[in-house]
Amino acid sequence: MNEIALKYGCNPNQKPARIFLADGGNLPVAVLNGKPGYINFLDALNSWQLVKELKENTGMVAAASFKHVSPAGAALGYPLDNVLRKMYHIDPRMQLSPLACAYARARGADRMSSFGDWIALSDVCDVPTAQIIKSEVTDGIIAPGYDPQALEILKSKKGGNYNVVAIDTRYLPASLEHKQVFGITFEQGRNSLKIDGSMLENMVTQNKTLTDAQKRDLVLSLITLKYTQSNSVCYVQDGQVIGVGAGQQSRIHCTRLAGQKADNWQLRHMPKVLNLPFRADVSKPNRDNAIDVYLGETPEDVIGDDVWAETFTRQPQPLTKGQKKKWLAKVTGVSLGSDAFFPFGDNIERAHRSGVTAIVEAGGSIRDQQVIDTCNKYGIAMAFCGLRLFHH
Repeated sequence: MNEIALKYGCNPNQKPARIFLADGGNLPVAVLNGKPGYINFLDALNSWQLVKELKENTGMVAAASFKHVSPAGAALGYPLDNVLRKMYHIDPRMQLSPLACAYARARGADRMSSFGDWIALSDVCDVPTAQIIKSEVTDGIIAPGYDPQALEILKSKKGGNYNVVAIDTRYLPASLEHKQVFGITFEQGRNSLKIDGSMLENMVTQNKTLTDAQKRDLVLSLITLKYTQSNSVCYVQDGQVIGVGAGQQSRIHCTRLAGQKADNWQLRHMPKVLNLPFRADVSKPNRDNAIDVYLGETPEDVIGDDVWAETFTRQPQPLTKGQKKKWLAKVTGVSLGSDAFFPFGDNIERAHRSGVTAIVEAGGSIRDQQVIDTCNKYGIAMAFCGLRLFHH
């Protein structure tokens, strides 16, 4: 097929809409179910590139959860322990494949943002992965293929209208890419730069030691940032993204936004949060929303005297600032990537409060030494990769 007609563009008033190859060739994607829209395909094609690169770099299956052309989460297929299963609402008895684990982790990074996500899988979608997807609110999926039973599971979603897209893994795009803005065509070379461990060789801090786990996580952060709307910052731990700050005009706001998401991910490990007494009839999205509010500045919105019974079987006690601070003070081993240089040391101060022990950034700021000095104050290892990863 050489073109796919779309219902409309970014908004309903933007018609007509379609996707096609400028040379008239056949598209590398096929719609197996549903009718994906303009934004769906933007998410699909960006997220596919992310998981494809993760698989090529690590040799592990990978998954991503995209919303509005940026990842809410991305992850490799490491097993889930019982705590993560509870955080991600997965039955402890459920048999999970590595691919299912990857998606559960990607979705679990920021479940609030992943509500209604687009999914990308690096490998053929199997039944365990489809079973997890079946119980989530999601707009669609792109993968190299689908096991027959998995495809039937996915087709049953959304009254039979769930968007399922297959992509040809052999497809290579042209080296030049184009887009139009206000009727003017922009042309640039495609960002085909390969990201790997060689980006971490220029260690600029007193601490020049990176563990294999830190190297993996820093590379994961860079590949994720490559497909995140800039400015962007990404926190990673244990082979999964735990916080993304995307599209902010100020880098410190990226760092704060991503850091708050990472902190919430850490706080969700607390027994007090894991054991919140939800009513059996409260759906997963409503549970996720309640947890997010419970961890925020106004927990009374869900546990107040007049509202708690709508969500819980008994009234939970609030988490105090002291309890949250004590839990977060124990966090360590988090890695952080930035899609361009940090202009001030305040970014490092904020990262340190979220347990960051390793950083990769471009370098090249006139205040590089201030940033390095702040890292040295906390024993953080930092590499300058010399690489900017803006994406728009």
